[in-house]
Amino acid sequence: MSVTTSGPGRSVIVTGAGSGIGRAAALRFAQEGARIVIADVDSASAATVAEEVAQAGGTAVTVIGDLRDQAVVDRVAATAAEEFGGIDVLVNNAGIMDSMSAAADTGDDEWERVIGINLTAPFRLTRAVLPHMLAAGRGAIVFTASEASLRGSAAGAAYTASKHGIAGLTKSLAVMYRDKGIRSNAIAPGGTLTNIRVDADRGAHGPAALAPYMGNVGTPSQADEQAAAIAFLASEAASNINGAILPVDNGWSAV
Repeated sequence: MSVTTSGPGRSVIVTGAGSGIGRAAALRFAQEGARIVIADVDSASAATVAEEVAQAGGTAVTVIGDLRDQAVVDRVAATAAEEFGGIDVLVNNAGIMDSMSAAADTGDDEWERVIGINLTAPFRLTRAVLPHMLAAGRGAIVFTASEASLRGSAAGAAYTASKHGIAGLTKSLAVMYRDKGIRSNAIAPGGTLTNIRVDADRGAHGPAALAPYMGNVGTPSQADEQAAAIAFLASEAASNINGAILPVDNGWSAV
């Protein structure tokens, strides 16, 4: 197993690491000399980030595929364990936005895609990683939740449900495994400058209903600011923080 859950040499999995918050998190861990599995659906983006990780002082391998596929999930966990000797940190970051649809306007395809990527995939990868962390007697899991984990006015029905689910999963893991040396926390980003797409029909009921609340977003954050919070929650500096949903939102959740 790897030597420590903090500092150089940590074995880290980052999903959605090909861009945005995931990329920023991978580079943040690379600066600490971590060994990183870059999991992403886009092979070109993943390869670019792997090169950036190496330039930043880390080591990277890539696993390409859709995390809704159990075989891809298994390959991510196995790659980290086999290449790096264990799994110290799991960053469940990959996710997609919905179209801001209200429940009556949310089709099955949209619901199943958003829930599948945002909630089911992180659950399955966590389940695959836990035996390795339990065997080592330590581990840190960090989820990318959302402002939509905290309120009903930040996204559509599917995305809001998926991110509320992430908040619940984070807390359940914290309770179930706190005596096993495993911590589970989440960041809850507000508006963040990434390439995540919001394909919304502004004339539809959902976007129209949400519009009055979106003025409270404040100044959007940089992906690096979200990555700093992820790195903190995964570090020994946060050794007694477990089950927390940390807003990184410039005070949006305080409004």
